[in-house]
Amino acid sequence: MTKIQTTLLTALSLVLSLTITGAAGSKTASKSATPSKDTFYVYQDRSSRLNHYIPSGWMGDYGDMKIDTGSATDPADGKTCFKITYNAKAAQGANWSGIFWQHPANNWGEKPGGYDLSGYKRLTFWARGEKGGEKIAEFKAGGITGEHGDSDSASIGPEDLTKEWKKYTIDLADKNMSHIVGGFCWSASRDDNPDGFVIYLDEIRYEK
Repeated sequence: MTKIQTTLLTALSLVLSLTITGAAGSKTASKSATPSKDTFYVYQDRSSRLNHYIPSGWMGDYGDMKIDTGSATDPADGKTCFKITYNAKAAQGANWSGIFWQHPANNWGEKPGGYDLSGYKRLTFWARGEKGGEKIAEFKAGGITGEHGDSDSASIGPEDLTKEWKKYTIDLADKNMSHIVGGFCWSASRDDNPDGFVIYLDEIRYEK
């Protein structure tokens, strides 16, 4: 074998090695890295271009809550999750708190907005508590009223969270999802959580 032939074989081996390594590496990408036409995100990651709603609808004792939209504390998937801290001090005297993800921001049904989510059969999300045992009265899709409010709503709850991530599903199969301003909502009471709580949410999305 000539010196030129040996050099060419060495170069070919290097190219094949890089190609195989690159193909293997692509398999380790997060499952949320590639958007799908069968999913519609409320929250994927902080500042993700796939996010469609804004957590602007603070309800009840809104002064009792703090949020971190990009918490890096053990996300269920991707790089971040949504952290909620509730101190249960009843700042507004309501004895409960909650947040609606809305479109556009602060839309309580008095202005146009929302999305046509017809064809989506479920809303799924992951949730966990910092300590476990945190009691969430309700998780909900839709439910905002008003002239431009939601066409329907569905909910689950009450739910007791665990320290480990758990996937939850809200069934939408028989719901009219043609106009949804309130993409997602949670609420919790002071009576159920007298010491407050810290909870985490992630991968909130509609699925077909």
